[in-house]
Amino acid sequence: MITNISKEEAMRRLKEGNTEFIGCSRNPGNVSPQIREETYVKGQHPYATVIACSDSREIPEAIFSCGIGEIFTIRVAGNVIAETQLASIEYAAEHLGVPITVVLGHTNCGAVASACEGCEEGHIGVLTHDIQKAIGDEHDLILASRRNVLYQVAKIRNAFGKDFPVVGALYHIESGVIDWLI
Repeated sequence: MITNISKEEAMRRLKEGNTEFIGCSRNPGNVSPQIREETYVKGQHPYATVIACSDSREIPEAIFSCGIGEIFTIRVAGNVIAETQLASIEYAAEHLGVPITVVLGHTNCGAVASACEGCEEGHIGVLTHDIQKAIGDEHDLILASRRNVLYQVAKIRNAFGKDFPVVGALYHIESGVIDWLI
């Protein structure tokens, strides 16, 4: 179980986990009965909060080669930050002592594509409206996804202060590689 590590150590683990993921065919994270029992008895002590898209191709625990109890995952289409996500981030940082937060966007994001196309129908409009603020007139999906990640990072910093430990990342679904943006 991981407790009380620095944000630098957390970033090192995330980067090493992604490197391991790129070359593997199965998630090496610990999901054993022993870790389930340990986290049940001793609680969770994740070393990173990851805000990820709900896209089924972007699985943070796999991307970072994590098992049970290692990362605190928040998923929402387009990795959009709203009040409920801010509350979850705050819970992770203040109550669980998580040292770093990652906003993880990805290539070929359907929510970003919908925002680029101007889709505001139904409930998805809540997401696309926010993403449209992030991307402006950008229509290149990779550049739009990067802009969206950076915008969401800025929203977290605005909520918690400029020194809040948050980084942006763009996951390439075709290769598994992560571009660290901040």
